[in-house]
Amino acid sequence: MEVETEPKMIRRPPARSRRRFLHLAAAGAATLAADGVSLAQSAVTKPARDREVLDVAIIGAGLAGLTAGRDLQLAGCDSFAVLEARDRVGGRTYNHDLGHGVVSEAGGQWIGPGQTAIFDLARQLEIDTFPSWYAGRTVVMAQDTIVAQDFHGGTGGDDTIGNRLAELSRGVPSRAPWKAPNLAELDRLSYGEWLSQQGVKYEDGYFLALAAKLTTGGAPAQLGLLHYLSMINSASCNYTQLEAFKGGAQETRIVGGSQRLSIKMAEQLGDKVRLSSPVRKITGWDREVVELLTDQGSIKASRVIVAMNPALCNQVVFDPPLPSGRAQLQEHWPTNAPMRKTVHVYDKPFWRDAGYCGTIFQVGGPVFMTYDNSPPDASLGVIAAFVAPGMLPENPEMAEQTLSATYAKAFGARALHPTQFHDYDWGRVDPWTLHCINPMPPGFWTKWGKYLHPEVGRLIWSGTETADLWAGAMDGAVRSGHRAALQALAAFTRRAGVA
Repeated sequence: MEVETEPKMIRRPPARSRRRFLHLAAAGAATLAADGVSLAQSAVTKPARDREVLDVAIIGAGLAGLTAGRDLQLAGCDSFAVLEARDRVGGRTYNHDLGHGVVSEAGGQWIGPGQTAIFDLARQLEIDTFPSWYAGRTVVMAQDTIVAQDFHGGTGGDDTIGNRLAELSRGVPSRAPWKAPNLAELDRLSYGEWLSQQGVKYEDGYFLALAAKLTTGGAPAQLGLLHYLSMINSASCNYTQLEAFKGGAQETRIVGGSQRLSIKMAEQLGDKVRLSSPVRKITGWDREVVELLTDQGSIKASRVIVAMNPALCNQVVFDPPLPSGRAQLQEHWPTNAPMRKTVHVYDKPFWRDAGYCGTIFQVGGPVFMTYDNSPPDASLGVIAAFVAPGMLPENPEMAEQTLSATYAKAFGARALHPTQFHDYDWGRVDPWTLHCINPMPPGFWTKWGKYLHPEVGRLIWSGTETADLWAGAMDGAVRSGHRAALQALAAFTRRAGVA
């Protein structure tokens, strides 16, 4: 699904209301203001020679960049553009169109308790949510052994370990894990090393490891304990709230799919969003006016919100080069978690009638996890899966047959005959999605964490990786967009004389 070619028009607030909103925005932005030259004044008072200079250029039309643009628009700032490299909006959210208004998400899709920013955004955009389906038995496959058990929406792991992780996470601030009091002790260990010290039983260890891999993209041996604890800290220091369906971050879905949030924001922003406009070079980020060279020409701006994964910033030439700390952060950012999701579509969710929830865990096979991704009215049956890219054939027909045979072992012969099959390998779809989530290794935050948030010249860093809460999740992306817009408005309101 892509942005409509003729976006819906929205009613602009009157000038007096916009000025009032700027006063309110200034109050929240004041503490985020940075030293240096403010944004250019509004177009009404800007000298003619400066009218070609935008107040803000936003790089990236995912949830973070579009949220920032929407906030600027609501604040009465019209002098901005959102530049997107792809020919669509949504970033790491993408909807497969299954027909008749039904979609299945190929990227990020779930939201849950504590993720208030994205719930608020959905309400403001008048987009409904609905519960994920997890009622019934889960199937665990290990070669020829098949076991079915009802996990009741839980993680399937050892609660004792979850409680230990929760307690440790209280000392690891999600916004800045590198400020943890026992940093040296925690950041030298991988999550796998820590688990091995806990005497975990094999079956419990499997579910604990799988949960972390699905949430962070990395196996426990790759994943820094400190980073994983910072994610649990985001979830109210509650392991279950991070990893479970029931009461957890996978509890709720968005009607029409997660990409719909970005599509609707882009409709409201209209021609402010410029697709197929990858930024190749940023010049003068240390001056009052920054120039951005894109495939559609160059633009100038007084502030730039970089709503991109830090690793993607390596594809942009910065002139002058970025300071060493920031450059090293981007260079060392892990890109080893591309993720691949598949979709089987059936005429109905027949597995429910047999008492299954649609979830399969395949030990040693290509399927990490399947889940019921059917629409809220169950008008179609949809089984989506996280699969191991290297263990499943790249050929779509062979991939579909391999997975269908696995599903038939769990749910019966009806699973052999899907009406549709979709396959989305995020490591291959385009050069603008190197990976989906971030398995930060041991030692990373100790070395590079302090360079993640601070502005560099006229550059404001955004994207879910920079969020104070729920970094890596869709909610974190929305939060980072709000913060970035406030940082830009802080400079704008000082120059405009708003007090």
